[in-house]
Amino acid sequence: MSDNDFIEIKFFAEKVHAHHWPLDTPKWSDLIIKQVDEHLNNKEKKQLVIKGDSVLIDNYEFKNITKVGITIPLFKKECTMVFEGCFEKFYAHVHVTTKAKDYLEIFNKLMHWRSRYFSDSLLP
Repeated sequence: MSDNDFIEIKFFAEKVHAHHWPLDTPKWSDLIIKQVDEHLNNKEKKQLVIKGDSVLIDNYEFKNITKVGITIPLFKKECTMVFEGCFEKFYAHVHVTTKAKDYLEIFNKLMHWRSRYFSDSLLP
């Protein structure tokens, strides 16, 4: 995929888990925790749309993304992405796992996206 071909990445995730992080950012209220648990951290598939330097998971748009990690776990036919980002004014650590048949293609697209928008993601 060339840089000119990159518009957006869309796929469904079987698992999404978001939680407050880093610890030195404002704590989430009980209402925000409840909303995130009900809308993101449940067992329903979620659509992801990755465009530019933001990630949209259903109605939650994450910006200010850092520390993007993408992996294919050993002995599993799935792709996992982990990142830190901000939705509204709340900071989060987010895990996304897809078990789609084209998980390898999704992995390659995510790696291209990471190298294009987050060149420092590989640095310690």
